[in-house]
Amino acid sequence: MATRVNVAVAGLGHWGKNLVRNFDDLAELRALCDVSPETREELARRHPNAHVTDDFGELLADSEVEAVVIATPVPTHYPLAKQALEAGKHVFVEKPPAMRGDEMEELVALAEDRELTLMPGHLLLYHPGVLTMKKLVDEGALGDLLCVYGNRQNLGIIRKDENALWSLGVHDLSVILYLLEEEPSEAWAHGNSFLTQGVEDVVFCYLRFPSGRIAHMHLSWLDPHKMRRITVVGRDKMVVFDDMELERKITVYEKGPWQPAQTYGEWQTRTGDIYSPKIANDEPLKLECQHFLSLVCGDGDRRKVARDGLAVVRTLEQLQHSLTAVPA
Repeated sequence: MATRVNVAVAGLGHWGKNLVRNFDDLAELRALCDVSPETREELARRHPNAHVTDDFGELLADSEVEAVVIATPVPTHYPLAKQALEAGKHVFVEKPPAMRGDEMEELVALAEDRELTLMPGHLLLYHPGVLTMKKLVDEGALGDLLCVYGNRQNLGIIRKDENALWSLGVHDLSVILYLLEEEPSEAWAHGNSFLTQGVEDVVFCYLRFPSGRIAHMHLSWLDPHKMRRITVVGRDKMVVFDDMELERKITVYEKGPWQPAQTYGEWQTRTGDIYSPKIANDEPLKLECQHFLSLVCGDGDRRKVARDGLAVVRTLEQLQHSLTAVPA
C-alpha cells in the first residue's frame, strides 16, 4: 500500500498486543487505549510514538485516526464498534462483533451507509491451510460437497462469562459458512453446563443448508484431547484441516463411495492416494491485518466481509436459542 493508514487499537490484552505488533509493522500506529494503567505503561514504553489513553472517546476525537481496531471484552464489541462507525472510522472488531443479529445488522447498515469498512476478526479465514481448503472446494476437486464437521476441543480454558459455542464455535462456524457460501436453514444445538452454572462447556451443533448439505460442530472444554480439526467430505475426495499438525496442516484423501456391490447390497468404496499439499508459512494474523488495511484503502469488497460476519452472528444466535430452549 502506497499510503500507510493511521490506526488506533483499543484493548491491549494478550490478543490486543498481537494486533498492535502487526499494525505497528503494517500501518502508522497512532493511538492505544486500555483501562489498565499497568498495560498502558507497558505499551507506552514499547511504542513511544503512539498516544496512550484510557478514554475511547479520545481515540474517536482524533481526526488523524482513520481506522479503529477493537479487541476489548466481547460484550463491549457492539457499542464500541457503533461509536467508531458513527465517528467516521473504519472498524476491525474481534469476534464476535455483536451478540445479537439485530445489533450486527445495525453495524452493517451503518458501515454501508457511511461507506466504511466493518471487518470481523475471523482469523481462520486467513489461515493458509483454510485458504488451500477453500481453493480445493471452489475448483471442484472434492466433487459435490456432502458435509462438513469441526472438532474444537481441549481440557480448559474454562470460562465463566462465555460458553463454548460463542468462544470456540465462532471459529469453525466462520469457516463452514465460508466454504459452503450459504446460510443454514436449520440450526440446532445441545449442550450442558457441568462446571459453571449457565455456561455450557460442552456443546454439539447441527446445521442443515438449503442445498441439502449438513454440518456438525463438537465444542468442548472437557476433553482429554486438544483438537482443532475441520473435515470436508466430498463425493470424490475428502480433505482435513488439522491446525494441531506442525507440517501436515492439510491432508487430501482420494476416498469416496463408488458403486453398489451386486452381490451383497452394500456400497463399494474407492480408495486412492493420500497427500498433503505444501502450505505457506505466513502468519494468519498478519494476512488478516493486511486484508483489513487493503479494504480501508478501497481494495476488495467491504460489503461482503461485513455481511459474511452478519451471517456468522445470525447463525450463532439461532444456535444459542436452540441451546437454551426449554424442551416441550
